[in-house]
Amino acid sequence: MPCYVLKNCTLAIGAILLVSCAGEEGEEEASTNTNEKNRVCAQPSSKPVAIVGGYFEMGSSAVYPEEGPARTTRVDDFYMDRHEVTNRQFTEFIEATGYVTTAEKPVDPTVFGVDASLVPAEMLQPGSAVFMPPDTPSTRYLDWWKYIPGANWRWPDGPGGDASEKDNPVVHLSYNDMLAYAKWKGGRLPTEAEWEYAAQGGAEKSTAQPEPGSANSWQGVFPAVNEQSDGFYGLAPVGCFSPNAMGLYDMVGNVWEVTADIYRPGHDPADADNPDGPSEANAYDPLNPGLVTRVMKGGSYLCASNYCQRYRPEARQGRDPGMGASNVGFRLAYDQPPS
Repeated sequence: MPCYVLKNCTLAIGAILLVSCAGEEGEEEASTNTNEKNRVCAQPSSKPVAIVGGYFEMGSSAVYPEEGPARTTRVDDFYMDRHEVTNRQFTEFIEATGYVTTAEKPVDPTVFGVDASLVPAEMLQPGSAVFMPPDTPSTRYLDWWKYIPGANWRWPDGPGGDASEKDNPVVHLSYNDMLAYAKWKGGRLPTEAEWEYAAQGGAEKSTAQPEPGSANSWQGVFPAVNEQSDGFYGLAPVGCFSPNAMGLYDMVGNVWEVTADIYRPGHDPADADNPDGPSEANAYDPLNPGLVTRVMKGGSYLCASNYCQRYRPEARQGRDPGMGASNVGFRLAYDQPPS
């Protein structure tokens, strides 16, 4: 059963789009960040990894059709953040610029051609989509997500529980929020090809769910039973799982990571030299027709073998650029190392 991006139009708000699936020596000293499994997490780092470009097999036809066909692809040298952008890093941006994220602003239904009088007041409040496990087993993905007024990057689960000083991946951001951070930081969102090349790290492709010590995914029967074999129920701080061969953390699992590419199912076999995806005119997301979505990669902590096998570098889905969710984040790429 594939993952779904769904439009929660029960209350006629076209904006409510939910995703379900669900280094350098001296820079990786162990922090005091441990969990109930006593896993020691690497200290977050602001120094990106230099990625030497080359050829790799991008895509796969082994699991979901939109990931193929596989073809030999080339990317140039670039730099990439060692881990997802964290709440602590995003706080520095907010404090420096005074930026206000999309989830912190009231919803304007007229933007989507919806009469405000038809929408319950709570759905117009600033907020975002939060994964809420059902009390009883359910195969209805509408039972797993809820629009929570007050949920945003600072309060991932809703008002209270300030996460601004945490080293968790920052979530609940729109595409424009990510671009604003990237501009401030002197970076950019990676292309899908760059992201997948870095995530694969020269390893053999696999369809198996990652071992609990190598990635944050859902162990057990999703969405009812999370065995937490990896030590985490939800988001994990960055650096708590083994890095890949390129020294990058959490390239699969933890949170989906948004890229710069526009989404369309499948890959163009002829576009294999530093590809940057289809044009906006050729965008198509069958789960959100009429909406230009962005490619997100790598799955999240909600991916389980019984429901969503997206915990692989080649995994891809479209992402609504106008809204965040509690399992979607990002990391930056750079053409030159940031000063």
